[in-house]
Order: sequence, then structure tokens, then C-alpha cells
Amino acid sequence: MTPIRVSIAAALASVFLILFVFELIRSRRLRERYALLWLLTGLCMLALSLWRAGPNTIAGWFGVTTSPPAVFFAVGALFILAVLLHYSTVISRLSDQNVILAQRLALLEAELGESVARDADDGGSAGGAGGFSERPERGDG
Repeated sequence: MTPIRVSIAAALASVFLILFVFELIRSRRLRERYALLWLLTGLCMLALSLWRAGPNTIAGWFGVTTSPPAVFFAVGALFILAVLLHYSTVISRLSDQNVILAQRLALLEAELGESVARDADDGGSAGGAGGFSERPERGDG
């Protein structure tokens, strides 16, 4: 059975994690779809910290008799690997989207340059493409 001081400390840490995740969501620094993973983690930690016989019971399910906390370290390592894999896929997708966005920007800049050059050849009576002027504006106003 887990000592009472360890259970209290773990419960407080779990509650702090859950409150911190809610604060990150409120301040829009964490999206809801990523927050669900951390809220689930906090709730699992809270349940395990309140269920003092939990480590021995769960270790028994897996056949571990010598060191029950070893099961939690193994599960924690698998959880961290799953989170890292998820974030790697998100970063890969964002990197691909960034390349596409840079290519589109380059095409738009090329079109704008051609349009400005065409207007300059025509006399530039309209002040450039879409009302853009090649003169820098003065900061008087």
C-alpha cells in the first residue's frame, strides 16, 4: 500500500496538473484536442493516487510481484513515447503545410511583381496593381 504522504502529494500534483491544463485552455495557449490527453492523464494520476492499494493490484494483474511501481514506470514510458509520436506527426504535417504556404507566397509575389511591371510599362495611371503605389508613404498623418 502506498504511504499516505505519497498519496497526498500525488493527489495534489494531479489536481495542480488538471487546473494548469484548464488555465492553458482558458488562455488559448493549448487547444482542446491536445488538452484531452493531458486531462485524461491528470484524472488517471488522481485516481491512482487516491486508490492506495492500486499499484499492488495493477502490478498483480501483470504478474509483477517484486516491484509494483515498475509497472507505472513502464506504462509512463509508453505514454511518453505515444505523445512524442503524436507530436512528431503534427510537426511533420505543419512542416509540409509551411512549405506549401511558402510556395504560394512566392507565386503571389511573382504575380504582384509582374503586375507592377506591367502597370509601369503602361504608364502606371492607376498607381499600381490593386491601388498599390511604388512610392513609400510618408508618416505625416
